[in-house]
Amino acid sequence: MIIQLLHSFEKIIKKNNRMEQFEKTQKNKVVRGAKRATYDKKTVFDILDAGCICHLSFVINGEPFMIPTAYGREGETIYVHGSVKSRAMKAVKQGVPVCMAVTHFDGLVLARSAFHHSANYRSVILFGEAEELETRDEKNHGLFVITENILKGRWDECRLPSEKELDITSVLRFKINAASAKVRSGGPVDEASDYDLNVWAGELPISNRYEEPVADEKLKPGIAVSEAATLAWQNSKE
Repeated sequence: MIIQLLHSFEKIIKKNNRMEQFEKTQKNKVVRGAKRATYDKKTVFDILDAGCICHLSFVINGEPFMIPTAYGREGETIYVHGSVKSRAMKAVKQGVPVCMAVTHFDGLVLARSAFHHSANYRSVILFGEAEELETRDEKNHGLFVITENILKGRWDECRLPSEKELDITSVLRFKINAASAKVRSGGPVDEASDYDLNVWAGELPISNRYEEPVADEKLKPGIAVSEAATLAWQNSKE
């Protein structure tokens, strides 16, 4: 009886691990700097949610392409958009495999030797296959997810896309089939003999934050500053 309970407990643990981790495969396995890699879904999602611009890579007729674009995440689904005339959108919506990268540069790491200089960062690589959204409701939902990821609360403040605007816009989504994250933090790691050198070493942090909102010169008089913009600015000062 006890052995059966232990087996059941082990199965539950393995199932929970699969739910909380992306499976490590030949495609997403980090080889270089593996000690900094993680497949933890929460870490991957936190890095994604901290940004709004990605680089999307794909292959067309044997040629590699990469485009920077805005994105939004909903669960394990990513939304991107672009012009219906875009070569990238035309190719990706046909279901070709895509690779997406997001990186946050957190600072320079200054070592005592030139060789051991580095950087602190958070990055993710995602893999999936995109599909084009067809209905108005699907497109609007995808654009809502992207807009809210860029600036939370902005969707409800502005005019929503018109029929014409939706017609000339492709909205794609893809489920994250595989993913990995890589994170570095902390100071330099020098050779033991270099710690006696009279060379300053440490970190040079960098921050990316919003400044005070600046009104459009054509703005009608009496319109209050966007609450979404104000909140983002205030939060970035903390």
